[in-house]
Amino acid sequence: MLMPHPETLRRLVEEYEALIALEGEGGGVAKPDQRAQDVAYTLCVSTGTRDVRRALERARRHLTDARQPVAPLFSRLPGTGGTEVRDVGGAVTR
Repeated sequence: MLMPHPETLRRLVEEYEALIALEGEGGGVAKPDQRAQDVAYTLCVSTGTRDVRRALERARRHLTDARQPVAPLFSRLPGTGGTEVRDVGGAVTR
């Protein structure tokens, strides 16, 4: 399944939580409930869910996973036909 870029997902989660907090306080935002519904819908579509609670759970899990190191990158050494592995910190194993 395709997931949005972590920064986009982070902004959606933060905006949704801020809008819900404003609704709880009776904030002075015009129609915060409609915007919250729109953001909730976008979160659900972005995470492949139909419930905003599940969308938030999946988004948070994806954001946590996005902070984890990724698998090493494999590339060929120039002119040798050999392979080198670069980890996230840039160290090379041949």
